[in-house]
Amino acid sequence: MKSIDPNDFKVIEKIKLKKLPTRLDIEADDDEKEEKLENVKDKLSDLQDVMYAHNKYAVLICLQGMDTSGKDSLIREVFKEFNPRGVVVHSFKTPSSAELEHDYLWRHYIALPEKGKFAIFNRTHYENVLVTRVHPEYILGENLPGINSVDDITPEFWENRLEQINNFEKHIAQNGTIVLKFFMHLSKEEQRERLLRRLEQEKHNWKFSPGDLKERGYWDEYMKYYEEAINKTSQPHAPWYIIPADDKEMSRYIVAKIIWEEMKKYTDIREPELDEKTKVNIELYKKELGER
Repeated sequence: MKSIDPNDFKVIEKIKLKKLPTRLDIEADDDEKEEKLENVKDKLSDLQDVMYAHNKYAVLICLQGMDTSGKDSLIREVFKEFNPRGVVVHSFKTPSSAELEHDYLWRHYIALPEKGKFAIFNRTHYENVLVTRVHPEYILGENLPGINSVDDITPEFWENRLEQINNFEKHIAQNGTIVLKFFMHLSKEEQRERLLRRLEQEKHNWKFSPGDLKERGYWDEYMKYYEEAINKTSQPHAPWYIIPADDKEMSRYIVAKIIWEEMKKYTDIREPELDEKTKVNIELYKKELGER
């Protein structure tokens, strides 16, 4: 199996999604992919335990992609070895009435991971410059000053919102949150096949919604806005990675491998040492425990 280099997927210059592959041509069968994934998962699990004890960094994993791009199964498979106390998953759906009483980033701020923990955003703050651009009428629900109709939503509005997101990510990164963002790059044909499987396999019927077909009709618009958002918000402190998503097993391994390689850069993450007084008295404590 060919080695995976995270830099091959990292957005470091302007990209065109149409020119990027949705399937990686790599010499490996499913068993080999699974074995590679298991190996990386074990390393990440061990690292998370150390990070929890170190208690200085948090990690925010952002997953974006069209319906059926494999976000849910990726979360289940990549993070299932983690200690439950060290990882939290948030799936952001339509804002509630309470959430709409705050600015659009509020619900994301309060879901940020604590020090020592991972948080996974399954759909993220980027929905506020993706779904709302395809359906700008949703912005009216935010009850913003000066926005009384869709006609009031100017190009400058979206530029400002992208800048706000950049500032949000810069702020949390400067305060110890490691931000890694993944776009699950699915082909339209693969999505069609996955939606059909949901209809044809009774056990998966519950996953299907007629709304999936409606949103599929906006495919080109979504790709346009994804491309713009990725190009304008991939920063050294909060990079985007474009993950070929037509092969679910491969995409899971790529994401896990990238997280592992990025986390290895933080060489200061290590288990805290005992204070000198406790170190000196270890033998005494052992003796006391042995006497009981």
